[in-house]
Amino acid sequence: MLTLRKKAGRLIRTAALAFIALAVVPLSGCLYPDDQTPGSRASAREAVQAVQEAVQRYQQDTGVLPILNADEGTPRYEKFKIDFPKMKRMGYLSTLPKLAFENGGSNQFLIVDEETNPTVKLLDITVYQGVGEVQAKVKSYQQRNGGQLPAGEEAYPGFHYVDYKKLAFREPKLKSMYSGRPLSLIVDDEGRVYADYGIDLTQSIEKAGATPGADEDLRGRLAGESYYVPVKSPVYRWVNGTVAAAPEST
Repeated sequence: MLTLRKKAGRLIRTAALAFIALAVVPLSGCLYPDDQTPGSRASAREAVQAVQEAVQRYQQDTGVLPILNADEGTPRYEKFKIDFPKMKRMGYLSTLPKLAFENGGSNQFLIVDEETNPTVKLLDITVYQGVGEVQAKVKSYQQRNGGQLPAGEEAYPGFHYVDYKKLAFREPKLKSMYSGRPLSLIVDDEGRVYADYGIDLTQSIEKAGATPGADEDLRGRLAGESYYVPVKSPVYRWVNGTVAAAPEST
């Protein structure tokens, strides 16, 4: 659907998503092939495993997780960032991973499922910053245009693709951490900008071969199948046989 932006009804959009997902799976042989997905690279795997082991030792010794304080309003997949300086100072890590933003890399390490099964994941800084840059442009546009949005074609009910011509801004070249495809950015009716992982999710669901539950936050599938979290994403639900976006409530 990211390449077919002329809206011709939700049925056509659903069919297009399903077609793309089915087309990609046979070509790749698996959901996230090693040569396309940052989350499948050996360097990411080794770094995440090493930090996971260090986090587990820290928690066993101290009874708490080595995470930085976060506001209640921080989005789910940005919230619990690992406190690397503390872990290094206390001897749980001798050096920081090369992938880590704190060591000049392009990823931040964070923890998901912090209460039930603390798991180390990566946050792609390039996508995070790219969405943030467009968010600033959208806010400025609204201020200059009486609250109007630089909205293009509808992506989902309540969400539209960002119209970069209205912003007079070049579309950032962002790629999905899961498939390597270009990421489109969408804006909701409140002016919040998100990265759209709809096709990645459709591909995941088609591969699983089971219908998701109505209350399931589908983003968990992407985080569970990769070392990366779907940063700057809306919530996704399964609605009437298709992936649908909803604003994230924190």
